[in-house]
Amino acid sequence: MKNVIPLAMLALLVVPAFIGFAKSDSGSAAKPSIVLVHGAWADGSSWSRVVRILQDDGYTVYVPPNPLRGLSSDSAYLASFLQSIPGPIILVGHSYGGAVITNAAVGNPNVKALVYVDAFVPDQGESVIQLASASPPSGQSGSCLGGDPTQVFNFVQYPGAPAGDFDLYVKPSLFASCFANDLPAKRAAVLAASQRPITLSAALEKSGVPAWKTIPSWYLLGTLDKVIPPYEQLFMAQRANAHIVEVRASHPSMISHPNAAAELIEEAAQGVQGTQGVGGGETLPLMTPRA
Repeated sequence: MKNVIPLAMLALLVVPAFIGFAKSDSGSAAKPSIVLVHGAWADGSSWSRVVRILQDDGYTVYVPPNPLRGLSSDSAYLASFLQSIPGPIILVGHSYGGAVITNAAVGNPNVKALVYVDAFVPDQGESVIQLASASPPSGQSGSCLGGDPTQVFNFVQYPGAPAGDFDLYVKPSLFASCFANDLPAKRAAVLAASQRPITLSAALEKSGVPAWKTIPSWYLLGTLDKVIPPYEQLFMAQRANAHIVEVRASHPSMISHPNAAAELIEEAAQGVQGTQGVGGGETLPLMTPRA
């Protein structure tokens, strides 16, 4: 009996802090776990309101940190984390996190659906920078991160960086109008101050074989997004044959419209549970995708 209490305490201590446990829902079938992956210039707290909704609806939610050090290494980190989760998984990525889940889910039979929230959906050989800098259709604006990078980013050296690599921070003077253009000014200022940088090399690294070619996908398309313009989101989502839902939101739509994000995630979860159709990207008249 002497070892019972210490062992119980140890078990509590080793539970990861980023796991959100679902409320009891014994009357329903087992639900898939939800894994939420943040993107660049953000952190796991960007999902906090979505986590609360999903937990209230009976889901177990995980929000692992995204290192933002390199696409291959970030994807390997997430792939390793996913191996620790038993049962079916709904894998969700925002922004650069979309590129990470695209690579991390490859070969994992537990990942039943991919959900992209204002996210990059690269094909093999494409980089995030390449997708963000795509030429806009006539009469439309390109990404607010395009143009002269010295006018968009603060370049910060970091220990052990390869020659020519830097941490990239969005300039605080640009953050609100570019990244968080539908959020209150004070909220945008907090996000700008607390942003986590991505390395230049991560943004330039080419993606591998995409999981969306074999796993059903859903896409939440923010029509006010200036980081990944709607025409580019639509191009990527349609290419992945994703089920597309629009929301009038800026780039971090899961912050400004958490209900819309949570509803799409739950739709994907229900779809893979067999309660509704899976995949089958719907065609939207939003705009013509690029050539």
